[in-house]
Amino acid sequence: MSDLYAVMGNPINHSKSPQIHSAFAEQTQQDLIYSATLVPLDGFEHAVQEFFRNAHGKGLNVTVPFKEEAYQLAQIHSPRALRAGAVNTLKRHEDGRIYGDNTDGLGLVADLTRNLQISLSGKRILLLGAGGAVKGVLEPLLAEKPAQIVIANRSIEKAIDLAKAFSDIGNVTGCGFAQVQGYFDVIINGTSASLQGDLPPLPSECVASHTQVYDMMYGAEPTLFMQWAKQQGAKAAYDGLGMLVEQAAEAFLLWRGVRPQTAPVMAGIRAKLLKPAAV
Repeated sequence: MSDLYAVMGNPINHSKSPQIHSAFAEQTQQDLIYSATLVPLDGFEHAVQEFFRNAHGKGLNVTVPFKEEAYQLAQIHSPRALRAGAVNTLKRHEDGRIYGDNTDGLGLVADLTRNLQISLSGKRILLLGAGGAVKGVLEPLLAEKPAQIVIANRSIEKAIDLAKAFSDIGNVTGCGFAQVQGYFDVIINGTSASLQGDLPPLPSECVASHTQVYDMMYGAEPTLFMQWAKQQGAKAAYDGLGMLVEQAAEAFLLWRGVRPQTAPVMAGIRAKLLKPAAV
C-alpha cells in the first residue's frame, strides 16, 4: 500500500496542498497518497493519533489554527520549530516518535527573495499577526538582516511578547495595529483575516509608493488585503501561493529525501485558480 500523508486544518476546503504534493510525487516518482482532513477545533490531538495509528501514515502538514497545538504534540523538534514554538510539518520516525518541524519561514523567504526578487536586507518590515504562522517565519526573516521588523497584532501584549522572544537575533518590536508608525518597505500579512474577508485595521500611512505587500493567504482573485494595499498606492502586492508551494517542497524533502521543482507546480496551480469555473 502507498504511504499516506495529509494536511489537517479548519477550514480546509481552500487547501491546495493535496494538488501540490500529488504533483511533487508524480514529478519525483514517489509512491504516496495525500489528502486533506477537516479537523474539529477541539479534535486535533485525536485526529493526529488516529492518522499515525495507521502503519502507512507517514507525515502531516498542519495549517490554521493548529500549528501551536502541533508543537505541543510533537515529541522531537527541529531547532527552527523550537524557536518558533509552532509546527507545520509532522513526521513519524521509525521508532514511532513524532518529529515536528516548521517550514513556513523557509517557504516565505524563498518566495520573497528567489521567486519575487525582493531583497529584505536593510529593509523595514511590518509583520501582521502574532499566531503560529508569524512565529514560524520570524527567525528566517531575521536571518535576512532587515533593518527592523515591527510585529503588529490586535493583542498588543502578544505582539510585544513575541518580539521580546526574538529580540536576541535582530531588531524586532511589537505593537497594536493603531500604534503602527511610519512607512515600510515590505508588509507581510500573517493573519487569517483574508480567509474571513476581513482587514487588519492599519493606518494607510504605512504604505509608501515603493512598499511591496505580501499576503500569506491566496485565491483566484487578489485578497482583500492586497486590494487595500494597491488602493493605498503600494508598488506591488503578492499572495501566498508561492510560500505555500515552497514550504510544501521543504516538507516533501523532509518526508521523502528528495527536493521537487517548485516552479512548474506553482504555474499549474495558478493556471487552475485563474481558469473560469464550468457552468
